[in-house]
Amino acid sequence: MAEIDFDGRVVIVTGAGGGLGRSHALLFADRGAQVVVNDLGGSRDGTGAGSEMADAVVEEIKAAGGSAVANYDGVHTWEGGEAIVETAMQHFGRVDVVVNNAGILRDATVLKMTPEELDLVLKVHLYGGFHVTRAAWPHMREQAYGRVINTSSGTGLYGNFGQSNYAMAKLGLVGLTRTLALEGVKYNITSHAIAPAAASRMTEDILPEALLERLQPEYVSPLVAYLASEGCTETGRFYSLGGGYMARVALLEGEGVTFDGVPSVEDVAERIEAIDTVGPSSREINQGVFGQTEKIIEALGLEVG
Repeated sequence: MAEIDFDGRVVIVTGAGGGLGRSHALLFADRGAQVVVNDLGGSRDGTGAGSEMADAVVEEIKAAGGSAVANYDGVHTWEGGEAIVETAMQHFGRVDVVVNNAGILRDATVLKMTPEELDLVLKVHLYGGFHVTRAAWPHMREQAYGRVINTSSGTGLYGNFGQSNYAMAKLGLVGLTRTLALEGVKYNITSHAIAPAAASRMTEDILPEALLERLQPEYVSPLVAYLASEGCTETGRFYSLGGGYMARVALLEGEGVTFDGVPSVEDVAERIEAIDTVGPSSREINQGVFGQTEKIIEALGLEVG
């Protein structure tokens, strides 16, 4: 197989001052990309700011012979997203890939969650993914090429105690990913989401040390780079990965049941086992909400022109 490179491509990686973002930025630069290393430089809970983290990664890239520029804007505002993309345009003249990786944690149970803990986590993860992608989208459309990779989480896909704010934001990114995939088809813009397990300041006091030793960020970046490559033309997919394990995650809808008329609550109760069944005949819904609608039309035996 021919080597995959990013010569002539410009890549934005948010939250690239450490952990996964740093690993992504280094790999893209090593493969020839010009990289915008974005990092607000704050702490894990989103407080504070500084230029040191982004600057250090830029210097690391340059020392290895690569090309990179730092950006310190926060993704949590509309203006921040625009400024990040403008950095790419000013320094490199285009933007080909956006890796939405920036994130913070403010964990609390639902009963103890404060408005501030809810608001900022949603803004950094979910709004941040939208802000940067929205700012890059017109440039990608004009050049008829673009790649967007959103960093979701197993918490978003499956839930986790004490992380309702984080879960809401991360699953929201899945919905954004699928919509971007549909809107980007005619412009050769693809969109994917990853749910990585990796050692970082976000997970250092959550996961066991023995597991953290295996879950190095470098295991995640190769899939990100592949999804961002010109040769990857699939779109709208999600992946679970970490420590060398990689698997596609699909949204499945079971065979289901169909009622001839409006069912009673008891009718539903009697057939709930069949309603709940997801098995070999289950179907992946991969064409947006219309895929769901088409399945319902088929189940009802309707003919819709």
